[in-house]
Amino acid sequence: MITKKLQTLFLFSIPLFIAHGLEEYFTGFYLVDPIFKFALGPLLTLPTSQATFLLFQLMLWLLLIISYIILKQGRALLIFMTFIGLIFIFELHHLLEAIFSMNYYPGTLTALLFPILGFFYWKELIQNWKKR
Repeated sequence: MITKKLQTLFLFSIPLFIAHGLEEYFTGFYLVDPIFKFALGPLLTLPTSQATFLLFQLMLWLLLIISYIILKQGRALLIFMTFIGLIFIFELHHLLEAIFSMNYYPGTLTALLFPILGFFYWKELIQNWKKR
């Protein structure tokens, strides 16, 4: 079982992830980011309806896996929460891109909050692992 504090930090991260995704969408992140193009490149060549269907299927499968992890709780849930924590670290690439280019990089404004929230998230996550 994860602590109430870690649950709260995760809850606070949800609107941040939503705002970040919207910022990326409206600023054209998908047009410039090489990681996005590499990861989802095969979808970009498919017809829209086929790509949409495939993406829907992938999200459904992911929902089912996450639902199982939540039902299982314990170590599986901590592993999932660790994966979420890794996303906090990964989002630093927006800041690095902005620093290296000396320009705004799509997603940078909301990405400024990830290290702050991520610090407290990782601090609590490590405590959860120690209690396990």
